[in-house]
Amino acid sequence: MVIKTSGDRTLDQPLPAIGGKGAFTSELEQSLRNRKVDLAVHSLKDLPIENSPDLVLGAVLMREDARDVLISSRGAVLADLPAGASVGTSSPRRQAQILALRPDLLVRSIRGNVETRIRKVREGQYEAAVLAAAGVLRLGLTEHVAEWFSLDQMLPAPGQGALAVQCRAGDEQVLDLLRPLMSKPVQAAVTAERTFLSQLGGGCLLPVGAYADIQEGDIKLIGMVASLDGSEVVRVSGRGLEPRDLGEKLGAEALARGAREILGVE
Repeated sequence: MVIKTSGDRTLDQPLPAIGGKGAFTSELEQSLRNRKVDLAVHSLKDLPIENSPDLVLGAVLMREDARDVLISSRGAVLADLPAGASVGTSSPRRQAQILALRPDLLVRSIRGNVETRIRKVREGQYEAAVLAAAGVLRLGLTEHVAEWFSLDQMLPAPGQGALAVQCRAGDEQVLDLLRPLMSKPVQAAVTAERTFLSQLGGGCLLPVGAYADIQEGDIKLIGMVASLDGSEVVRVSGRGLEPRDLGEKLGAEALARGAREILGVE
């Protein structure tokens, strides 16, 4: 069953104006509650940090490339874009990191699916746009990529690249079917990332990036908080065995090192 969400339908307004990432999830969640569907597949980065009490994540699937990519009209990388060039993104996280690298660029809101955003760049409406690599890869559109950002250049959103399957809490039949699909290494990594975000306030539209992976049995987590204009950036990193403990520890470290003032956290 295909459900077109308000985030898919309303393309003439910036994402924060129509409810943020919840615009892509609320209708699916309501369909679960109404028993119109038994499970819903989401991009994990679009899901709220806290599940509703009546819904759970039944599985987190294998992760696609979590990085961001640059699509540009002339194939130029970010460093070679002319001063004042317009770069499309609806993400405060991407805006902050673009401007940290190139404060002379103009960041403008861009909406639409992956193909639509690529088309807008190719038609010259934007000089470039930043997209999630996962969507570009899944659609087989990598020929349009001008640059694959490194984690040093741009940290992804917590959970980016991972697909999550949501179902009703207590629906043991569906949960049993989903259990073999769970990737435990990916679950551990995204749990650390999402816990880091939760420590900072939990909002999907905060200028916060995080990426974790498993290295020699440990979880390595990198986190970032930046001001929207990119003038202030706080980066933290660490290793640990328990994802929630690691996310909480680095979130607290980021707050102590200036993220509290950047985000206006009490």
